[in-house]
Amino acid sequence: MRAPPRSRLASEGARPRPPVPQRPSSLRLWLRRRRPLLRPALIGLGTLAAAGACGVAFAALEPAGRFSWLNEGVAEIGAQAGLVVQKIVVRGQQNTPKELISAAIGVRNGDPLLAFSPEAARQRLESIAWIERAEVQRNLSGDITVELHERRPFAIWQRNNDFAVVDRDGRVVSADTLDAFGPLPLLVGEGAHKHGAAVFDELKQAPDVRARVQALIYVSQRRWNLRLHNGTDILLPEGHEAAAITRLAELQKSQALLDRPVVSIDMRLPDRLVVRQHPRPEQPASNQSRGRGRG
Repeated sequence: MRAPPRSRLASEGARPRPPVPQRPSSLRLWLRRRRPLLRPALIGLGTLAAAGACGVAFAALEPAGRFSWLNEGVAEIGAQAGLVVQKIVVRGQQNTPKELISAAIGVRNGDPLLAFSPEAARQRLESIAWIERAEVQRNLSGDITVELHERRPFAIWQRNNDFAVVDRDGRVVSADTLDAFGPLPLLVGEGAHKHGAAVFDELKQAPDVRARVQALIYVSQRRWNLRLHNGTDILLPEGHEAAAITRLAELQKSQALLDRPVVSIDMRLPDRLVVRQHPRPEQPASNQSRGRGRG
């Protein structure tokens, strides 16, 4: 007798085995046991994130105090660890008052090093009239190094009855100590402090003329007069100062024109030179009457 096919026996007489239950993994067990705590934890994280976002937004709206509380805390911790200012070195100081430099740096030996801002100190230093540029460095050794680049006094500017020392760009650097920088050119008139450097450079090319000039006078903010030490005024043409100064040097060399006792030398006309003499003193009336009687 033929045996039935194996597939048929399996389908008719054999019962399917029940699935073997699987043991839950350790991660699932951990999550199942802590499921009641997950929701409060997620709420807490969301609250912290919202608070952090609000803090960053508030700091962005107030740049001057951005995270100042954090910086102060870090600075205090650093100071407790020994990060304090040990030495302040200033280089390049010549005319800037030392008390102004100290106030602008704003830190002393023993202060927390991390609380010092080199950028803020640089900005304060460059706001001082004498200082053109400043470089400030903070070292973890506790040293603060300040390199100053000062403006150079160029001339004394007179406007009405006010006097001030200015640099080549016309910036006022001092109004107190006018005689502390040696002999300086005198610029007179409104706007003379901004335009006098160009004329003075032309005078340096003619030393014989420059040695006799006492002041450069800016007339109507358009043209220049040269006031000589002997009182003579030289009227320069507008926009042609260099050519006129060169001609003056030639006339001084050939005729000693600048040493003559004249009132003014007008060079504003391109084809002529107008020299105005001092008026001749009149003869006394007694001498005139005597002359008539003899005649």
